Amino acid sequence: MKKWMYLIFPGIMLGAFLVFFFSYQKEAAAREHARAEQVKKLADEKAAAKALAEKKDAADAKERQIAREKEDADKEAAKLAKLAAADKEVKDATDKALAEGDKAAKEVAKTEIELDTLRKAKDKLNREAFELAKQVELAKVAKRNAEFDIQRTTEMISRKAAESSLTAMPPPPPLPPAPK
Repeated sequence: MKKWMYLIFPGIMLGAFLVFFFSYQKEAAAREHARAEQVKKLADEKAAAKALAEKKDAADAKERQIAREKEDADKEAAKLAKLAAADKEVKDATDKALAEGDKAAKEVAKTEIELDTLRKAKDKLNREAFELAKQVELAKVAKRNAEFDIQRTTEMISRKAAESSLTAMPPPPPLPPAPK
């Protein structure tokens, strides 16, 4: 009997263990099922909250994107307006400079024509002055030649007169005798 004891007590204990195990297993399965449902419910709630948050984030992101695009469009429009204003300012300045350049070119052309006319007049006056100076010099030369001619003629006349017997002085009368 002693040998059978080694089988009977563990068999009874195994039976008691199996009774408690199977009853606990049913409770554990029920608790596990309830916990799984609770976890599933929490997961569904989290998923719903996450989906709601994602929708809200997507809507916020879309609003921010629209606001950013509007802001970018406003900045681009302001930039284009500023660029257009700068371009207009440069164009106006260029047109003004070109108009002043044309005016100056016309004035330069007019001044060059006047300068050419004045140069021609100066050349004409210089030629006239030269011709008059030439005539004065020729007149001086003619006057000198005339004076030389007059001197030569006068000298020739005086020489002929000196050589002529008609112009010779008669010999002086004899002097009376001197009183003694």
